[in-house]
Amino acid sequence: MYCLAYVSESNEADLISRARAGEAAAWEALVHNHEERVFRLAYLMLADPDEAQDVAQDTFIRAHQHLSSFDNQRPLQPWLLRITANLARNRRRSIGRYWFALQRLGRPDLELRRTTEASALNREGLEALWRAVRRLSEPDQRVIYLRYFLELTEAETAAALEVAPGTVKSRLHRALARLRTIIERDFPELREGLYA
Repeated sequence: MYCLAYVSESNEADLISRARAGEAAAWEALVHNHEERVFRLAYLMLADPDEAQDVAQDTFIRAHQHLSSFDNQRPLQPWLLRITANLARNRRRSIGRYWFALQRLGRPDLELRRTTEASALNREGLEALWRAVRRLSEPDQRVIYLRYFLELTEAETAAALEVAPGTVKSRLHRALARLRTIIERDFPELREGLYA
């Protein structure tokens, strides 16, 4: 049985091979290693924990079904995140609604939790930032989610989007410029953070 901790890339290739051969413990280790980021991306795109959980489960079902066609010399995470993004986008379209506000984004900063007032201010700021990001186009949202909300590196973001790393930089630059315009125009409570 594998420890349910982070799996290195070399071990990941071995786990993929073993999962292809039908070893349930190997597949479980892979799922555990990627489930948090898959769920977080689905949640960012759908803003509903139940819908996000369904998409995360569907992602791993699809991935398992198509594992034989995956090149195990490549990292698994970008492939899983592409599947997640596609399923979430399809689900959002099929139910005909867009999500409006982030209920829970990550874990609140521990120092800000020391006082109720500071915690409330932090939540309000996160919700305002979330609403501002939601005004961007879907491609702009996606690059921001992957790079900043999921904290992927530029290389990981490029792999998840299937673009060159330089393209990630230019897309981020343009998306952040548009976000800055939205914040300056519509979110005065966030303006101070732009110039800090």
